[in-house]
Amino acid sequence: MIDALIISNIVSWVAILALGLIVFALTRQIGLLHERMGPVGALTVAKGMKAGEPMAPFSLPSLTGGKIEVGAGTSASRSTLLFFLSPDCPVCKSLLPVIASVRAREASWLDVVLASDGEPSDHLAFLKKQGLEDYPYALSSELGLTIGVSKLPYAALIDEQGTMVAHGLTNTREHIESLFEAKTRGVASIQDYMEQEQQRA
Repeated sequence: MIDALIISNIVSWVAILALGLIVFALTRQIGLLHERMGPVGALTVAKGMKAGEPMAPFSLPSLTGGKIEVGAGTSASRSTLLFFLSPDCPVCKSLLPVIASVRAREASWLDVVLASDGEPSDHLAFLKKQGLEDYPYALSSELGLTIGVSKLPYAALIDEQGTMVAHGLTNTREHIESLFEAKTRGVASIQDYMEQEQQRA
């Protein structure tokens, strides 16, 4: 009986040690995969503006008062993040806290502008419900067509000279952050940066 208990304990400890080794190996493998994977960039689309192109100047009234100026040749002296959304887009609404966080964090150099199209009354109700009255809010289908917006939510980063830095479909915080990474690294998109790094390797 005692021998059976000893054998049982030995088998249990061997199993525990084996499980520990398996967990360690899996953790190490996940770490290696994480290192090999590049940051996920905004989902760029083939049509629309290319990175590095000057954007056509836009001077638009804001639903919340004042004027919105963006693009080459305007009086804008700071970079602008254009976030395209819709009152009927649940993913857009889920990203509003991210936009607020970005706006506060990058306030020294970045203006955040919300953009859409449609009936002003629908958007005014949306602004009030979401507490967005202090954001510049443009309604312009031409603005979206110029950049190449086809799906929502979508974001575009324009630098202080009115040049397109990067744009794309933005379903997550990481997609939005990738636009700033593209500016920092001087590339059209994070995907392009990773391709360049792989070619160098």
